[in-house]
Amino acid sequence: MRSRTPDRLCAEAVDLARAAAEEAALPGTVGEHVDAVADGDRVVTHLFECKEPGYRGWRWAVTVARASRAKHVTLDESVLLPGPDALLAPEWVPWSERLRPGDMGPGDLLPTEAEDLRLEPGYSDAAEEAEEAAGGPGEARVPTGVAELADAEDADVVPGSPADQPDTTTRGSIASVAEELGMRRARVLSRYGLHAAADRWDEAYGPKTAMAQAAPANCVSCGFLVPLDGSLRQAFGICANEFGPADGHVVSLGYGCGGHSEAAIMPKPPRPAAPVIDETVVDPLPLRPDRTGGSVEEAGPAEEFGHS
Repeated sequence: MRSRTPDRLCAEAVDLARAAAEEAALPGTVGEHVDAVADGDRVVTHLFECKEPGYRGWRWAVTVARASRAKHVTLDESVLLPGPDALLAPEWVPWSERLRPGDMGPGDLLPTEAEDLRLEPGYSDAAEEAEEAAGGPGEARVPTGVAELADAEDADVVPGSPADQPDTTTRGSIASVAEELGMRRARVLSRYGLHAAADRWDEAYGPKTAMAQAAPANCVSCGFLVPLDGSLRQAFGICANEFGPADGHVVSLGYGCGGHSEAAIMPKPPRPAAPVIDETVVDPLPLRPDRTGGSVEEAGPAEEFGHS
């Protein structure tokens, strides 16, 4: 059981602890003695301030101890530990959560998880189809092409460009059939991945952006819009205007900018008519107030033109 009261001899060994801290630290970085904490019977840790730049709130912890019935205090260890208000590094975050758009560079590889919600299988597995055709898992017979495909998939990836990789397509396998039908991709975009991408594109180049709000018309009527195929055709396209702010980007059909193809021939908004001024009526203006009655004296015809 640990003793809550520090041992007297160990607690008094401040000079021994300071000498150990100064030996481990840089010169002049060991500050004032902060506290002495009992770690056990005849075991005390002395804490000193750390004045080294970059270690704000850290403390040098030097542990001393003495044997039973001994009066000589010995040194155990010295280490730099963070205090209650120490400046610490942020909590470690996995790389998959730290990655942000635009972080990848030439030569970087970004492996996707096997259970990535943004992807789904592009075609059925050949082994599963063989099991279903044979009547169950116990009676399944894997075709020769499937076995060769499995051996090819287990082959190591050699360094180099994708063109230098070994061809894993075996004639008669499900991969070769998928390639002939234009379905070579093992995984395709799932419904969740499609909606997530649409939300990102709509947020960056959508009708609610400041550029679209000030545009003369939407992209749906622009000649620089390249429509997409599939279900995305109903909501998105690619901008092909080299002078536009979204050139080469996927834009919403409700997006727009000043580079619209028909901006030059669009009808200008009508201007309001000029105000009509009736010059046939003369409005009398007061020149000076009446000194007697306080009423305003109207100017006569002669006074209006400056004649008395």
